[in-house]
Amino acid sequence: MNFNCCVLDVSTVTFGDNVMLGPNVQIYTATHPLQFKARNNGLEYAKPICIGDNVWIGGHSVICPGVSIGNNVVIGAGSVVTKSFSNDVVIAGNPAKIIKTIDNT
Repeated sequence: MNFNCCVLDVSTVTFGDNVMLGPNVQIYTATHPLQFKARNNGLEYAKPICIGDNVWIGGHSVICPGVSIGNNVVIGAGSVVTKSFSNDVVIAGNPAKIIKTIDNT
């Protein structure tokens, strides 16, 4: 884990083996309702995050609540990961999407 990373662990955050985080990576389990009345009443909840083995998360990336990242995934710098991804892919962007598959045979 590099400098200035934040793991907002209101819920469980699971890291597999050999996970690397670039600088300023943000991992957020906390979230709020979409309905403003519930949000204004202070309602907050959390969704767990699971990060697999051999994952490299580029600097300034954000992992949103409830996301699962498979094994052998590379996340490009500055990505905003709003949904889960399976094994052996490179993802990047805002929102993050698959830009390449990785042949790990």
